[in-house]
Amino acid sequence: MIVVVGAGIAGLCAALAAAGDSRLGSEGLATGGRASIPKNGTYRPQEVLLVCKDKFVESNTYHAQGGVATAIFNDDSPALHATDTMAAGHGLCDRTAVDILTDEGARRVRELIGDGWHVDRDNEGHVLRGLEAAHCRSRVVHAGGDATGKVLELDVSAMVRENPNITVLEHAFLNDVLVRDGHVVGVRLAVRDAQDGVETRVVDTDRVVLATGGAGRLFPYTTNPAVATGDGLAAAIRAGAQVADLEFYQFHPTALAIGEHFLVSEAVRGEGAVLLDEHGHRFMTDIDPKAELAPRDVVARANFRTMQAQGGKPIMLDVSPMGTENPDLAEFLRNRFPTIDAYTRSLGFDWSKEPIPVAPAAHYWMGGIRTDLFGRASIPGLYAAGECARTGVQGANRLASNSLLEGMVYGYRAGLAAANDIDGTVWQPQDFDNSAIENMPVCQQPMPLHMPDAITQPNVAQSLVWDRARIEDAMWKRVGVIRDGDSLSQGVRELGEALSMANAADSADMSKNIAQPTTYAERIIMWENRNLLTVGYVAAVAASNRCESRGAHTRQDYPTNNPTIAHSIAYQMS
Repeated sequence: MIVVVGAGIAGLCAALAAAGDSRLGSEGLATGGRASIPKNGTYRPQEVLLVCKDKFVESNTYHAQGGVATAIFNDDSPALHATDTMAAGHGLCDRTAVDILTDEGARRVRELIGDGWHVDRDNEGHVLRGLEAAHCRSRVVHAGGDATGKVLELDVSAMVRENPNITVLEHAFLNDVLVRDGHVVGVRLAVRDAQDGVETRVVDTDRVVLATGGAGRLFPYTTNPAVATGDGLAAAIRAGAQVADLEFYQFHPTALAIGEHFLVSEAVRGEGAVLLDEHGHRFMTDIDPKAELAPRDVVARANFRTMQAQGGKPIMLDVSPMGTENPDLAEFLRNRFPTIDAYTRSLGFDWSKEPIPVAPAAHYWMGGIRTDLFGRASIPGLYAAGECARTGVQGANRLASNSLLEGMVYGYRAGLAAANDIDGTVWQPQDFDNSAIENMPVCQQPMPLHMPDAITQPNVAQSLVWDRARIEDAMWKRVGVIRDGDSLSQGVRELGEALSMANAADSADMSKNIAQPTTYAERIIMWENRNLLTVGYVAAVAASNRCESRGAHTRQDYPTNNPTIAHSIAYQMS
């Protein structure tokens, strides 16, 4: 049996592939690449246990608004899509991985549309498409207007429900990936029981696919749902898997500055919305030739700096330019962006008549568990896909609407490999071949990662165990949109000390002064905080070691790219 942890699009596609579902993969795989599947494409269906931390459809995918970038239109091609992806990645994308993403991405999208994914169409039945930042073509497919992820999640999860080889386990939290003699042997889960307590369950398996998403809950301003707490990445770090590129966290330029920091999709700017400072000046035209459609890292930094210059006041998003082509602007917004329209109106805004306040918010993690082209991690039997994985396609900055596509492509590949790899199959990571310097020696070996030990002193006070607000505050101040060496060093120290305390609180010999939660929800919060401290600490270490600014990683003390480190940096727990 194969265990897949996570039920976003990457986990769903991994489960379908591992279960041998013929509705996905009919167009085959792209040629090229060093990884391969045995048996010349004859695949073996497996029994799959799909583990969900919350209810089945709750995931980052479910909340995704923007769409799926895909080269399925006559004036486009996977090669053009790959060029845009490489440019957005600021020199750190792996070309082979990107070519696979754009080629197989078009295949997977066509298959899912054919299998019943309800994408938006015009009155004649043609698939609609939109333009988003840093794309040279209008190639972003939407569903339900600005509810693309929700529609995709519901449609593909229905396929999973119909497959008899897949069992779904809801309300089950991943505590750890179990490793023996260097190979995966199972997972330890905490499962909610009928009394809202916790039942520990060990599942024996030699194949685990992690598709647990990102960790936006590291920060107080995030577009991510409550489940995005880095659980799979933290478990992989503790198990000793290699990770890479954790310094690159993408902050979406436009989340609502009030309420729940609701994402205002890239597609809004793609339709013509503009950004204004407190004086009504459109400042992005002064910063980049593409203005509001510059890459996300450029717009996010500009928004952040503008807010700093005006004493922290949010910037304003003005949709009035859309009125030129849409005389009934209110009706257009209601139909094109129904979710955003309803939420802004619930807060008292009529955005068809007035600009709305927005600010940057943590959105997507480019780094993660280092994998090869079939999702294999450095520990035999461990696979990863989606936002928790570092496949090489996102580089230093993700191209808009490539995330759901990556989940489709590499989730499918990871599930396929997990089902068909013979015992002893090892990962085949790509040697990084996209350095900015010709013939530059690139560090392929991981740097040793020294994780803090659990504090062992007796009678530790409960007040020393960090809560969520303290974690978010430290990450925002020390490892936020714009960083410097001093803040990062302080962050490494503070987060390391907090992680030591969290490890102590979770240990079997917990101090009697640290209250142990009893309900499932309370225990989950404690474990989530430990995971956030784990991945936040590693992100701070990675950011402090990258002495340059590149893509989503910006340091005030190193404001430009440094060609001597124009490559990915991997880490492994020592």
